[in-house]
Amino acid sequence: MNILVTGAARGIGKAIALNLEGEIFATSRNEELLKCYKNYFVCDLAEDLEKLGEYIQENNIDVLINNAGEYIYSQIDRVDYLQIDRITKINLEAPLYLISKAVPYMKQRRWGRIINIGSISGVMGEACASLYSATKAGLIGASKALALELAEYGITVNTINPGWVETEMGNKSAEESEFSKDEIIECIPQKRFITPEEIAGMVKYLISDEAKGVTGQSINLCAGLSVGY
Repeated sequence: MNILVTGAARGIGKAIALNLEGEIFATSRNEELLKCYKNYFVCDLAEDLEKLGEYIQENNIDVLINNAGEYIYSQIDRVDYLQIDRITKINLEAPLYLISKAVPYMKQRRWGRIINIGSISGVMGEACASLYSATKAGLIGASKALALELAEYGITVNTINPGWVETEMGNKSAEESEFSKDEIIECIPQKRFITPEEIAGMVKYLISDEAKGVTGQSINLCAGLSVGY
């Protein structure tokens, strides 16, 4: 398997890339952090998307993991057009474009795996994070539609929706929130943040042959957060 992971420099993406077996192709904006991989491509998804699409085609990627994303915590009347444009490009437009470039080879093989890392915010909504919630909800909808479109070719498409995750981004989001991390944990049924390794484990299952019948699913990996409190 030739596996491409976006946002692989740290956090969830790094955990995924380091826990999978196959030829790993890692992408991120941070070249220094990518040097731990044999195959890497430095890019900003808001600016270098077409180049990354060419890289995908050149390397016959048959497992695509769209992990890279950005988060904005702000009231809607305080965001500007550039913020809306950038988060939409990175969180929604980029995954769709990369899928479009990976699918021809997958169709040729009549096998492929596409996993989009969404968010529980795209399932439930999150106050003061409407841009993030909207783009992640769009990713969930696109995954369902693509699962139907690509099923006959042996290609599965699924979304994993993490809740609060113990990463640099997760902790920064907690700091930007009006609630403390302890207060956030108190609202999570399991009273903990998810680990990146748990998400990596779910990815590993979804690309396996045992999961070939799992497609079009939106899987909430959130310590019970989506169920209620």
